[in-house]
Amino acid sequence: MRVIDTDGKQLGIMPLRRALKIAQERGLDLVEVAPTANPPVCKILDYGRYRYEQEKLAKETKKKQKGGDIKTLRLRPAIGAHDIEVKIRNTIEFLQDGNKVKFVVIFRSREADRPEAAEKLLRKIATAVEEYGFVEKQPTMEGRQMTMVIAPGKKPQAKPKASAATEGGITHAQDENEQNRRQAVQTDSDGQTHAQESGQQPPVSE
Repeated sequence: MRVIDTDGKQLGIMPLRRALKIAQERGLDLVEVAPTANPPVCKILDYGRYRYEQEKLAKETKKKQKGGDIKTLRLRPAIGAHDIEVKIRNTIEFLQDGNKVKFVVIFRSREADRPEAAEKLLRKIATAVEEYGFVEKQPTMEGRQMTMVIAPGKKPQAKPKASAATEGGITHAQDENEQNRRQAVQTDSDGQTHAQESGQQPPVSE
């Protein structure tokens, strides 16, 4: 088998027993990283750390994938404080993995007559996890249950709407200037007309 050292340097092709001895002398493990190669490739490394890095890489890859799974969490309106904390921790974990979380509050008996308690509970959870996700679907009654969906990431920023003053490319200030100009022209025109009339009709002596 071909053996690779911890720093990536090839130690050459050697029997399995010799490769294991080298790894044991260093207090490390011999891990087969390319079993289909000819000859197979093994690497001397810390297997515990190697496994941790592989799991971390897999999690990062999953987070970058679009359209994660939808995890469903069911709860009751009268859920205990400890159970809420568990739901919040689970939600954060799901969101960090790139999944959406759907909450389903199940009502029993006359609990459906007071949906505000369930809505308050869902909004409390949404506030607790707002650093990791945003409410994609607001709390909504569906039969005898209330649902809410939280998606991973930050809430998209809404685009600012164009105000009425700037619609059509005309600003409010420009509009005012146009009105002032028209008033000035009208005043000047009225003054000129008045002067003409005064010249045509001299005052009548008493």
